[in-house]
Amino acid sequence: MTSGNNSIPALLPRGKGHQFLLYGDSCSGVPGALHEKTFASVNAVVQRLRPQPEFVLFPGDEIIGLTPDPDALRAQWRYWLDTEMAWLDRAAIPMWHTTGNHTTYDLMSEAVFRAVLELPKNGPPGQASLSYFVRRGDLLMVFVNTLWSGLGGEGHVELAWLETTLREHGDARHKLVLGHHPVFPINGFTGTYQREIGHEYARPFWDILVNENVLAYLCSHILAFDVQAHRGVLQICTAGAGTAHRMPEGVEYLHCVQAALDEEGLRYQVLDIDGVVRERMEWPLRDPDPARWRELPLGEAEAPFSGRVESGRRIELRLVGDSAATDVASAQTIFTAFAPGSIAPFWLGLRGPKQTLGREAGRSPTYWFGPDLPAGDGFDIHVTLYPDMGPGALLYRHHGSPRWSSFTSATARGLEQLVWPQRWAIGHGQGGSEDRAFRGAALSLLIA
Repeated sequence: MTSGNNSIPALLPRGKGHQFLLYGDSCSGVPGALHEKTFASVNAVVQRLRPQPEFVLFPGDEIIGLTPDPDALRAQWRYWLDTEMAWLDRAAIPMWHTTGNHTTYDLMSEAVFRAVLELPKNGPPGQASLSYFVRRGDLLMVFVNTLWSGLGGEGHVELAWLETTLREHGDARHKLVLGHHPVFPINGFTGTYQREIGHEYARPFWDILVNENVLAYLCSHILAFDVQAHRGVLQICTAGAGTAHRMPEGVEYLHCVQAALDEEGLRYQVLDIDGVVRERMEWPLRDPDPARWRELPLGEAEAPFSGRVESGRRIELRLVGDSAATDVASAQTIFTAFAPGSIAPFWLGLRGPKQTLGREAGRSPTYWFGPDLPAGDGFDIHVTLYPDMGPGALLYRHHGSPRWSSFTSATARGLEQLVWPQRWAIGHGQGGSEDRAFRGAALSLLIA
């Protein structure tokens, strides 16, 4: 342990709750290998947290694995647990794991995983200690196996047991589900069974999480930190615990996530290897004060503010109107912010024959896509800009629904570099009244 004068304050529950550490993908376990050094740099930051976490969640790929030799695999696990993690008193601070593609890639490695980690045996038939759940007071954590050999291997996941377990613990205030593979693509990296769970599982899997009031799905696999919301449920990906590659390089970074849960919700801070908080968030989002809403006039006007949206702050827009009744595939502007002589850094409107709501920032891959608007139909949609969520920072919900969803994007960057210019326009683009004009009716835009 490090001295207290070099400590990092941990987020603590506001009253009754839980505080924990989340990190994944170290791919270590081999003395003197590259990932041992990078994993140690992350663990050095973890050891500076004060107080230390109540428990640790590690969603897979602890060791490099991928060997046909069971003795070599066990040796990697022993080195990881007894040397690289020797600083952690696992009797006082329990650590729970998910399966991963480096650790459970065949029947032999599944058997080693079970024997070495000795995780709970309360999972579905055939998956004892590969899938399981842990209940800590008002917190339920369900660990799913996204690559069981008995179901088809990588990218396959059992659903019935997950749904039953969540329902049987319906009294839990907080519900977290953990698995190795994401459900939704991250930073544009996508591929069924490889980078996400099989695409045929995605919708029914997420339906279960939504219907059973799960707070978040925690995963790793993609070497990044990423958070996005889908129908009110977060997907949080952390895969920066030591694997010395990034997806993509130059944007993502080695990290760990320290989090707190309480009656008000979830807060987290993402720490890099210098102990600097790089990202943070609170969830769920709170509704703006009704007194802060005001309507913006149609047409072009001087922006009431300019500059960056600071961390911890957000902007919420309410878009109301009727979509075009006839077929319109060309771009239609709802709201844009721009400066003379340059392409608008923020454009929000409709594109394509399905009148898909989306955001553009000059060029691909900085497009974000939201819901389709039926032709000739009224819409009332809230859009929020929350820079602390990275690429998932542009979210929408239908008025009257509390469930936010992130727009879909293929970029690794969010709104953190957005600088609001001093001109805005409602209902048309920066080129004047006929530039990508809104072709529907009764458009109004409110801002908070």
